[in-house]
Amino acid sequence: MVVAQTPSISENQSVVEVKKVTRKTFVIDTNVLVYDAAAIQKFKDNDVVIPLSVLEELDGLKRNNDEVGKNARDVIRYIDSLKTEKTGDLHIGVVIPEGPKVRVYLEAKADRMEGFPLLLDRSSNKFLLTAYLLKKQGESVVIVSKDFVTRVKAEAMELEAEDFANLKSSYEEMYRGFRKVSVTKKDIDLFYKDGTLPPLEEGFRPNEYALLAAAENASAVCKYSSKTKKLEPLIHVSKDIWGIQPLNMEQRCAVDLLLRDDIQLVTLIGPAGTGKTLLALACGMRKVFDENVYSRILISRPIVPLGKDIGYLPGTKEEKLYHWMQPIYDNLEFLCATTSGEANSAAALGFIMESKKIEMEAVTYIRGRSLPKMYMIIDEAQNLTPHEVKTIISRAGKGTKVILTGDPTQIDNPYLDKDSNGLTYTVSRFKNQRIFGHMFLEKTERSELASIAAELL
Repeated sequence: MVVAQTPSISENQSVVEVKKVTRKTFVIDTNVLVYDAAAIQKFKDNDVVIPLSVLEELDGLKRNNDEVGKNARDVIRYIDSLKTEKTGDLHIGVVIPEGPKVRVYLEAKADRMEGFPLLLDRSSNKFLLTAYLLKKQGESVVIVSKDFVTRVKAEAMELEAEDFANLKSSYEEMYRGFRKVSVTKKDIDLFYKDGTLPPLEEGFRPNEYALLAAAENASAVCKYSSKTKKLEPLIHVSKDIWGIQPLNMEQRCAVDLLLRDDIQLVTLIGPAGTGKTLLALACGMRKVFDENVYSRILISRPIVPLGKDIGYLPGTKEEKLYHWMQPIYDNLEFLCATTSGEANSAAALGFIMESKKIEMEAVTYIRGRSLPKMYMIIDEAQNLTPHEVKTIISRAGKGTKVILTGDPTQIDNPYLDKDSNGLTYTVSRFKNQRIFGHMFLEKTERSELASIAAELL
């Protein structure tokens, strides 16, 4: 759903006709408000209706110690702030500065409603009842929900229903961070001779990578610098990085992004087995343990299912996190085995963990912290909303580098998709910033089985 805007009046269209089509009544579901706490304010010059069932759901969610709970509290406080003598009665409607007229609607309390086909035994059906009753009263009703089943039910009752897409960006049209450019062999020779080359195509974004390919089987990989306005060579890596080396061109470009201290935000996207987390962790180990550029590595993942915290598991915080962070431990064990050998890997891992230079934390508990001079890895970032990603990135203090990894086609959050998740949205919003770099990894290197599975399944 695109936020409603007032259309302009064409020469052949009367003002009366415009009034008939511009004013709509948007009935907002709970999942929209916990996805974007400011959603109410984004329906310009229309009516926004908050059903009582939605307020009750928000009241039940406000105790959560996560982004859902925070948004629920913010929405409740905002609605409560509208109840003043100056603004009027919320049940009649209050016009807010952004343009919408907001009102709270009290549904009937019966178990069934004549003419309404669903039992009123759940909040989603009570929510639909509000839209049904408003339509019977002659209003032009649009249901706004991020729940697919709710939208299907609405359409079955001939109610208009839309997804809330204010913070969406197209995954299919996503900036890839890499392009192939056809050049002459002379251009490639000049690049190797001078170390730079003027961009041979327009539209290069900051820190975008390119494969220069000539017909004579000559090629070169380079990065566009927004500072010099030229294509420049990648950082020379003289030896392996904690026992691993890039296995393809995409991974080589990803390593270049991860090793550059002037690029403070990096996103790595790709299917399972493309090396996103392993590369991020290996480069972090070099920067922290070998070069001392950052004080420590902070690794975090969303606790899935979203909205649950780690308190339901027994043990200390570290013991609870161990199960959620098992993929990270697996990668650490692999790096220790490649650098110290299988026989010494356990001792190497123990030394690393005892050094206190690696910290594991649930995304839930990052809010409120100030994190200077850290190398932050946020794994499975596709399960975060745009607001959660904003919360995480805004925690970065001076000298901190943030890496977001994930696959937007593999999402566990029921109210996110490949277009509305925080990872896709971050790439869309940051792609023109000089401190940002992105790489879309497509080639699976985990194993032949993993590669075939990623392609066929």
